Amino acid sequence: MKLFAELFRAIDQTTKTTQKVDALATFFKEADPADKIWTVALLSHRRPRRTIKTRFLREWAAEEAKIPLWLFEESYHIVGDLAETIALVLSPATQSDEAPLHVWIERIMSMRTAEEEQKKTFVLEAWRGLGRTERLVFNKIITGGFRIGVSQKLMTRALAKATDIDEQVLAHRLMGDWDPKKTSFEDLILNPDPLENLSRPYPFYLAYALESDPEELGDASDWAAEWKWDGIRAQWIQRQGEVFIWSRGEELVTDKYPEINTPTTAEDVVLDGELLAFDEGQPLPFNDLQRRIGRKRVTAKLRREVPVILRVYDLLEWDGVDWRNRPYRERRKKLEFWLSQQPSDSPYMLSETVPFEHWKDLAEKRKAARSIGSEGLMLKQWGSPYQSGRKKGDWWKWKVDPFTIDAVLIYAQQGHGRRSNLFTDYTFAVWNDDRTELVTVTKAYSGLTDAEFREITQFVRKNTIERFGPVRSVTPKLVFEIAFEGIAASNRHKSGLALRFPRMKRWRHDKPAIEANTLSDMFTILRQYEGRD
Repeated sequence: MKLFAELFRAIDQTTKTTQKVDALATFFKEADPADKIWTVALLSHRRPRRTIKTRFLREWAAEEAKIPLWLFEESYHIVGDLAETIALVLSPATQSDEAPLHVWIERIMSMRTAEEEQKKTFVLEAWRGLGRTERLVFNKIITGGFRIGVSQKLMTRALAKATDIDEQVLAHRLMGDWDPKKTSFEDLILNPDPLENLSRPYPFYLAYALESDPEELGDASDWAAEWKWDGIRAQWIQRQGEVFIWSRGEELVTDKYPEINTPTTAEDVVLDGELLAFDEGQPLPFNDLQRRIGRKRVTAKLRREVPVILRVYDLLEWDGVDWRNRPYRERRKKLEFWLSQQPSDSPYMLSETVPFEHWKDLAEKRKAARSIGSEGLMLKQWGSPYQSGRKKGDWWKWKVDPFTIDAVLIYAQQGHGRRSNLFTDYTFAVWNDDRTELVTVTKAYSGLTDAEFREITQFVRKNTIERFGPVRSVTPKLVFEIAFEGIAASNRHKSGLALRFPRMKRWRHDKPAIEANTLSDMFTILRQYEGRD
């Protein structure tokens, strides 16, 4: 645990990518192989499930620190992170436990079936035997909230530096359904059997948002345009007569979409596309698709109510051969051939290109995106390969302008991490139609500068009406322009609506609260979004 804690501290104390890569590469060269595989797992969001309730941890920490529980809770609200709060309030270690990371994780997982008193003894002994940073890491693992400022790409770069294996090869090996409890670092990273896991997908290629004039991309004839759809990014894999469907979040979702989980043509193929709720020739709102997300069992009734298709837009593998380095034009032609082999009622649909001669022509066509249920356009260079991760240059997403409303700040809560001393998490409301009551419509956390967050924090502290634990209700005075991508009926908020991807676009210093939007305005946007206006 000590070596892993040193790695955690080294990464936490720098914002420089090169220093993080160097620290990780050194760890992967020196650490025990069993610690290496668990480190890869933790950084790939394969954390052990929480085995001890956080309520117990708070109570035991207050007891061990010899402070009242209310004081611990107040400290927690200020610090904003439970693992860090516990590490700060406890006295220095009185003993030393030199067990490595993988042993600690095995101990933590063994607590799942333990009795409460046994769990308490284990946790207290751990706290007393670990230094402050080791204790912090232990707390983060045991609460199920281990996060660190390392992306999968950065970790892959470090592994490449430590092992001299090509970065793209490693990115592919790390994808798929592997379990740190059942595999080793050597089997996963150093010498995996290519036939071991037929289901393994390729790393997804992700586009940046286009924020400049598309004419800066050069000659329009070098580019293809497709509609951008609001669904779940997925890879559809057919190998040796079996089908596997992976979401971009690296979740195997084959059983959730029986409409598209049977083999088609004889060739082994890997397709990239978008899972969409789709009925009567039209995409349904994302809110409908959410009804099928997270379901362990998809009933026949749900399949009838929310049918799903795969809108296909790229081909990554054909007849067992990796096609990603071939130009997009060639991949697209083979994709069209594959789709031509499917029956007319196939659940596989091509993401058609949008023909255009010049950028102004395409800009006009982009205005029609919402009328067909699209978010905007995808721009792809005809000669581009299919790359790994988020890269600039070859693929761009050119989304339509978001919806916006003016809403009033009515609740505030402190943030986490470096913003734990600021009120940064807000709940916003709009007026009912006669402007006599504010009704909640969304929460938002991003979009403002640190200076604005500090100014709002001062306002919250001076204008608190009531406290509900860490949440404060405030005088309804501040108005913000909220941007969002979609809207749907929902019981999450008092308004009966929920916004998709809400963020604060700007602080409306020029607008009094009484002039914020109303529920009628919101339902007008809902009808527009659903194509009824």
